[in-house]
Amino acid sequence: MRPGLVVFDCDGVLVDSEPISERVMVEFLAGLGEHLSAEQIRARYIGVSDKTMFADLRTRLGARLPEDAEARYAEALHRVLATELRPVPGAPEAVRAVQAAGIATCVASSGTHAKMALTLAVTGFKPLFGERVYSSSEVARGKPAPDIFLHAAARMGHAPGTCVVIEDSPNGVRAARAAGMRVLGLTRGDAALAATLAGLGAEPLAAMSEAADRIPGVA
Repeated sequence: MRPGLVVFDCDGVLVDSEPISERVMVEFLAGLGEHLSAEQIRARYIGVSDKTMFADLRTRLGARLPEDAEARYAEALHRVLATELRPVPGAPEAVRAVQAAGIATCVASSGTHAKMALTLAVTGFKPLFGERVYSSSEVARGKPAPDIFLHAAARMGHAPGTCVVIEDSPNGVRAARAAGMRVLGLTRGDAALAATLAGLGAEPLAAMSEAADRIPGVA
């Protein structure tokens, strides 16, 4: 069935920010005497909001975590993103193909509006989405709750069952499926991730360059 709306996650789907975020967090935590690997950070925090991540870190680190830790991390991350960030391969073409087919598009992410304003501008996506960008900061619960996807669909004027979501994290897939939406789970060739996302109800998508072929009415 041709969808009415395609909802794109931001980090890891449109912009290749996750390796950068993990590296900056590794360095940030090391400065506080906490040594986690990028793999540990990815497993624990991928797909969740910074608010949720720092709440967990405060429980983990206690007084070692400064009161302004979230702001300091965001400043360090934004500085690196501004110079190093690139689009996920195939993502710009996928967005343009969906839009050329006359299907509505938007972004729904755990990221803050400030972060997305930067990342979408740096990578050239801002003109493609305009103001159709929704953050989990606008809803009561972040992923894996369905709130952000239900909010985006409501704002865009589409029923959940007519939406397709493109996600790359287990929490994102859980959220989209809980919202009653079809999910393409971007794996970028990671077989273990493909199995995980499929087990959660996503249809594995090996690369963004294949997205248009998987959406009825686009290819």
